[in-house]
Amino acid sequence: MQITFGRAAPADVETLVKAQIAAFHHDSVLYPVELGGPPGYDSMERTLANVQQSEYHTIVCDGQIVGGIIAYDEGEGHVHLDLIYIVPEHQGFGIGSQAMQYLDQTYPHATRWTLDTPSWAVRNQHFYEKFGYVKVGENYIEADAILLFAYERHI
Repeated sequence: MQITFGRAAPADVETLVKAQIAAFHHDSVLYPVELGGPPGYDSMERTLANVQQSEYHTIVCDGQIVGGIIAYDEGEGHVHLDLIYIVPEHQGFGIGSQAMQYLDQTYPHATRWTLDTPSWAVRNQHFYEKFGYVKVGENYIEADAILLFAYERHI
């Protein structure tokens, strides 16, 4: 299994949307939640905009896109990890750990990392904590009726 990472291109959008849908719908298998995901996860237009306007990275296994990462370099050493996902059939093989190492290599200047994850996503929380993230707060998003846990990691 060869894992590589790169910058997403507009030609990747359809594959990225399919991967996002698969990854986020899998949450309903793991947790008692309805099908869904972050705003725009199933939108070609939103994903294209993210590819064009943000730092969208692909996770590729043996030449096939199996996930993605969106990170925002906020400046002054702060990077926000907005999204990281892997299709269900490729989860549990250490790809997420490789993705976190890739982020550290891609943003060597980062001294402060932030992210948000749903309160019910216990598996995500354990994953982030394994890499040194600490829960620093909670934010209820009324429009989406979701409680997000805020995490930070300082280097």
